[in-house]
Amino acid sequence: MNYTQTVEFLYQNLPMFQRVGASAFKKDLTNTTALCNALDNPHQKFKSIHVAGTNGKGSTSHMLAAVLQSAGYKTGLYTSPHLKEFTERIRVNGTEVSKGFVVDFVERIKPYLDRIRPSFFEITVAMAFDYFAQQQVDVAVIETGLGGRLDSTNVITPVLSIITNISWDHMDLLGNTLPAIAFEKAGIIKNNVPVVISESQPEVESVFKLKAAETKSKLVFADQVYPVSNHDDAFSVKQSDTLLTIECDLKANYQSKNITGLLAAVDELRLQGFSISKEALLNGLKNVTTLTGLKGRWQKLNENPLTICDTGHNEAGITEILNQLAKLKYDKLHWVLGMVKDKDVSKILKLLPVSAHFYFCQAHIPRAMEAITLAQLAKEVGLNGMIVPDVNEAIQRATQNATHKDLILIGGSTFVVAEIENL
Repeated sequence: MNYTQTVEFLYQNLPMFQRVGASAFKKDLTNTTALCNALDNPHQKFKSIHVAGTNGKGSTSHMLAAVLQSAGYKTGLYTSPHLKEFTERIRVNGTEVSKGFVVDFVERIKPYLDRIRPSFFEITVAMAFDYFAQQQVDVAVIETGLGGRLDSTNVITPVLSIITNISWDHMDLLGNTLPAIAFEKAGIIKNNVPVVISESQPEVESVFKLKAAETKSKLVFADQVYPVSNHDDAFSVKQSDTLLTIECDLKANYQSKNITGLLAAVDELRLQGFSISKEALLNGLKNVTTLTGLKGRWQKLNENPLTICDTGHNEAGITEILNQLAKLKYDKLHWVLGMVKDKDVSKILKLLPVSAHFYFCQAHIPRAMEAITLAQLAKEVGLNGMIVPDVNEAIQRATQNATHKDLILIGGSTFVVAEIENL
């Protein structure tokens, strides 16, 4: 098989959460462990840092990888889902895994597929570990896919764990209370491995404290050490008696929470012997997108009319987007909106501004909610607009209707952002 055929084989023959939803989620680590055993346990051949959380784990993972790269470390980065190309999930120093490696890896593991019956995600995790071992990375930043305790990535024993934020998402799989969701995320905390919690949340602090005590792990609540504020497109943090100004090419104010966790994580890595200078820290944060290829986080696509996309898709993520919108000046908001059908979208729709004009669309995946269904649910809470199922056609309609003083926002689902042609 060539690369295109190989990726299509993965999509069509293996359960994939991004496409089909909960039926692809495996509630144990058996398959991943079996795959890793067949590959001679590649995840044990490099240092790793594990990142979990409801919101912010992707940005944090990319920030940390950028800083480690700037410090001179050969850095692996595993994230999901991809936006445009499968190879985005696995990078070394910002360069995507080669298509040739993907083809070779799938050919090598084919003899195990009938016996192990892995999911799409389990295979991509094993592929990332195998690639990082082959590339002999100094360290790899590993983002969880879903939850933590039972996530396929949780076969690693990292040098540091980071948990960003706990919010409502995937309640059917992770639990319907914040402490229950936090318990799943806390599952990445390992014996005697320090853990950084980016954001103190009273509802769930006790969950992390209990888990850290059980595992004898050092626990750091980052925002109690590094309160970060945002001013004029820069972030500032007080260190001792000095004020450190941080430029970050991830511009949204909500990134202050992720920078807080990043700063505490760097402290912990330095204690373990990682050499990360102040210059490397600042350079990494200033050039996250260049160094790692991150897209879709409050990304400006056009200046006139101002057009922005953001992958925020759950209650907390949408709230942060709305907070960011409140800081901008514009006449009318045009929102190109699509969502997935296996989530309760009613709470999110109630948050959205009734003054906006919506363009209801749907991504080309089985999980996508039909645009007409989304429009009907939106109308029930006072939201109005037009149904334009194709994402890029919806963007074109919004651009035609917007004046130079208006704002176009594209989001509601990672998969809507992924289909933007000029991303």
